[in-house]
Amino acid sequence: MFTGLVQTIGALTPLGPTHLRVEWSPQIEALGNLDEGDSVAVDGVCLTVESCLGHGFIATASPETLQRSTLGLLESGARVNLEDSLRVGSKIGGHFVTGHVDGLGYLESAIATATSWEIRFRVPDPTLARYIVPKGSIAVNGISLTVADCCDRGTWFTVAVIPVTYRETTLQDLQPGQAVNLEGDILGKYVEKFLRLGPAAATDAPDISMDFLTHHGYL
Repeated sequence: MFTGLVQTIGALTPLGPTHLRVEWSPQIEALGNLDEGDSVAVDGVCLTVESCLGHGFIATASPETLQRSTLGLLESGARVNLEDSLRVGSKIGGHFVTGHVDGLGYLESAIATATSWEIRFRVPDPTLARYIVPKGSIAVNGISLTVADCCDRGTWFTVAVIPVTYRETTLQDLQPGQAVNLEGDILGKYVEKFLRLGPAAATDAPDISMDFLTHHGYL
């Protein structure tokens, strides 16, 4: 589990079909206490540390992960966002991010304003687009962002990115048409399932309806 608050930028190098090496600057201490078996979000993809390096680690990405995310598209030395896993008692400044990427989005535009960067993404997959709602949470390459605006179907959305986030992440590297990893809000996925299955999913469960959610403060 992660929060979507990127700690540093590293460099990714493919090592054969499925193995990856991830490294970061020796001056960075944010990820300096990793052990084998730990989880790290790499551009929003949860990877397990198989072996530790001085300032990096080796991990394996499954064929499913490579197919669903950008990790299979990146060239040697590509810059990636890195976040260590959430520890019990740590502050949660973003939102709950699992590191299980739902699919790809594509940058359409990034426009600098007086106070932020207004960035627009396209989401061609409708099974992913349905989780994108105005003012909802979205993880873009592992970065916790708030949806500023989107169409009803969620096939495009915009975010307003403050300068420090733009400067300290790989958002600054993106070019129009470039793919990004997207993960929808996990809470929305569970709500959708309960609404779809209704009380038939569990005989002793309450009937989850729009009225029920409104009454309990979800809407």
